[in-house]
Amino acid sequence: MCIRSATLAVVGLCMLAVAPRAEVIRFEQVGAPEIVFEGRSFGEAGRYARIAARATIALDPADPRNALIADIALAPRNAQGRVEAVTEVVLLRPVQPFRGNGTLIVEAPNRGRELVGQLYNDGAANGLMNGRNPGNGFLLRQGLTLAWVGWQADIPPGEGRGAGLRLEAPVVPNVTGVSREEFLFDSTTSPVTVPLTYPAASQQGATLTVRGRFEDERQTPPDMSFRFVDPSRIEITRPAGFDAGALYEFIYTARDPMVQGIAFAAMRDVGAFLMRERGAANPLAVEGRVSVDRAMLHGVSQSGRFVRDFLYLGFNEDERGRRVYDAMLPHIPGTRRTFTNARFAQPGRNPTPHGDRLYPADQFPFTYAVTEDHLTGRRDGLLLRCRLSSTCPLVMQTDSEYEFWGARASLLVTDTRGNHIDLPPEVRAYAMAGHPHFALASAVAAPLDRCALPVNPLHAGAPMRALLVAMEAWMREGVEPPATRFPMRSQGTLVPAAGLYAGIAALGYRGAYGPAQLVDNGVVPPVVRGEYAVLVPRVDADGNAIAGVRSVALEVPRATYTGWNPRAEGFAPGALCYNTGAVLPFAVTRVERESARDPRLSIEERYAAQDDYVAAVRTAAGRLVAERLMLAEDVDAIVASARADTLARLRR
Repeated sequence: MCIRSATLAVVGLCMLAVAPRAEVIRFEQVGAPEIVFEGRSFGEAGRYARIAARATIALDPADPRNALIADIALAPRNAQGRVEAVTEVVLLRPVQPFRGNGTLIVEAPNRGRELVGQLYNDGAANGLMNGRNPGNGFLLRQGLTLAWVGWQADIPPGEGRGAGLRLEAPVVPNVTGVSREEFLFDSTTSPVTVPLTYPAASQQGATLTVRGRFEDERQTPPDMSFRFVDPSRIEITRPAGFDAGALYEFIYTARDPMVQGIAFAAMRDVGAFLMRERGAANPLAVEGRVSVDRAMLHGVSQSGRFVRDFLYLGFNEDERGRRVYDAMLPHIPGTRRTFTNARFAQPGRNPTPHGDRLYPADQFPFTYAVTEDHLTGRRDGLLLRCRLSSTCPLVMQTDSEYEFWGARASLLVTDTRGNHIDLPPEVRAYAMAGHPHFALASAVAAPLDRCALPVNPLHAGAPMRALLVAMEAWMREGVEPPATRFPMRSQGTLVPAAGLYAGIAALGYRGAYGPAQLVDNGVVPPVVRGEYAVLVPRVDADGNAIAGVRSVALEVPRATYTGWNPRAEGFAPGALCYNTGAVLPFAVTRVERESARDPRLSIEERYAAQDDYVAAVRTAAGRLVAERLMLAEDVDAIVASARADTLARLRR
């Protein structure tokens, strides 16, 4: 049935099958489209409608564009000899589609979740995708059409709007093989029941080992044990003498691998369908016209790594040889990709300074240009395949400072030996100096049990809003965006970790960082065969990074903000926390500073009066606006926050 409501002012929002010529063979809406955000209007775009759907894709395994999907040749086929998969889709578009600005942003969900609303709109988890909380409304005021396409098949199905989006990928029957799980509990709970990504084919031969830190030898203490609760769960009894941060490794024979690599084809084919299908099944098509003419693929953290993989594997070319996405914006991926296109894949694995380091999610190539792996002699780059098919997009990669410590970000701008390389002309890179991996707009500096220092609360919304505007101008009008802002070896702002922060004893830095390693996954457990050079940002006397996009918090500092945070006692001390940074405030007075032997100038030594601090904030914000690294609309809020902070200090 079709929705012909005059309120929605749309035509063609129907639950229809797509003609067989399309790679999306069915696009079925789930329920009726609905006006969301209580009918609120957002600038010229007006009100927004939310549309939930299920898209079925059908792939020819013999097509070279599909043949590289692991195990696709073994997957079950339909009557036409195609391999089918179903993905969940959510769209937000203006109720009157052509009031939008013509740009479609497709976010690859992070473990099924929407994150762009938290990043750009200062909103709540899934609030934007679910049509409940528009936050500051930024993405909607821009007139953007937004889509989320489920791509991860190993997350559990859910019900209702609180559930994440997922891919229903085919399972290869009668196939078994070795699978490896790693567990980091960050608690001392025992016994503890944990899920297995794939069901066990047999309980025979399964092994469990433990080590306090990654660098330690694996052990099998006599008081450690496990048992199968069922084929998909085990219960682990933890041994004495190992703290909350110990790593447990379980190796077993698994069965029924999913063809998880179809995720890339789903993102390709649904994107192409939304951009080009003019029939009634496409909710972005009205009377034979599609309301968007440019598309950007976006991902945050895990899904930013997915975007890099999508590009590297050549999936920006659809099955008719056309470019799918005009631009890509992977946010906070570092130089990692994902463990997705493999038998018994585990796309949720996240290589960090402490855990998940042996999964094939951060292997060469690390950067966009073609470079040589000096350990293997192999030459490759993320843009190699799209260059051959003339389907390369414009790329903005944005990283936090954490990515240098936890995700080998320096390899984006160096070769594998640590020598400087230039980025290709269609790529820009921006490092959010002093930022943690990801923080909400509401974040505050607070303790976290597993970390030794208070957690860094810097939120990347303001610079990311400016960069998104610049990306759209680059994509649509050819207006060059701000130059790359990234620590560079050639500029002396990318350096070895040894000796950094030596004068700031309270930080307790001991030279730790997440290494980049050549991992041999041809053996189980995997073996490290070599290491690549990893460098980190150079810092100033305050311990704040010199290069990158320096927000007002670093330009007019009241604290040291780092992209790393040591693990606390009882949580594998000596290693680094994952996905967090640290904050260490300056002393308020000179007397307090000298008493603590803190080399960093105090607040009173930096800012003679409270008004001086507020004025410096306004000047720094204005400079960022001039450099197109902040929008004018964000200045007043930042200045007001600085004024409120000074008043709070005066009241104390």
